[in-house]
Amino acid sequence: MTKAATLRSAAGHPLHGLMAEFATPAALVSALKRVRAAGYTKLDAFTPFPIEEVIEALDPPRSKVPAIVLAGGIIGGLAGWGLQFWINVVDYPLVIGGRPFNSWVAFIPPTFETTVLFAGLSALIGMLAANGLPRPYHPVFNVPRFQLASRDRYFLLVEAGDPKFDTKNVREALAATGAEGIHEVEE
Repeated sequence: MTKAATLRSAAGHPLHGLMAEFATPAALVSALKRVRAAGYTKLDAFTPFPIEEVIEALDPPRSKVPAIVLAGGIIGGLAGWGLQFWINVVDYPLVIGGRPFNSWVAFIPPTFETTVLFAGLSALIGMLAANGLPRPYHPVFNVPRFQLASRDRYFLLVEAGDPKFDTKNVREALAATGAEGIHEVEE
């Protein structure tokens, strides 16, 4: 059993983390930097619009999607080329206009198309997987005030899975940032 699974909220439910509420983007960015400096690493922020400073302060890991797209494109190109080679050279060779069976120049347009198709599908699947989608539910939806994240409030979540997470210490650290409210996020 993980440490996060053993933590309980005040109501006795499994604890996902503690979430602080802020009124301005500047307060959120300041709090995020202070909490990060305190050594907490499993953080997330929720804002009604993208904020560049929040993304920089969260310091997310590099995306694996470009590598997935590259691999998908290479596989697509090889699959397109291999399919044409198999059909024209191995399975059903036809002499057309005196060309050799392996007429690679004629293989270029379909190979390009399969490369683009596989790369595009890999981008979609890789993006969905990297973002953990589709995800119709997240524990932060259990906090009634979280609905304001799409309007005019800013939230900072410290997840219970953080190695340094201790409910009392995290609550004190979030309170020291000037949070307007601190909410327990139950699983």
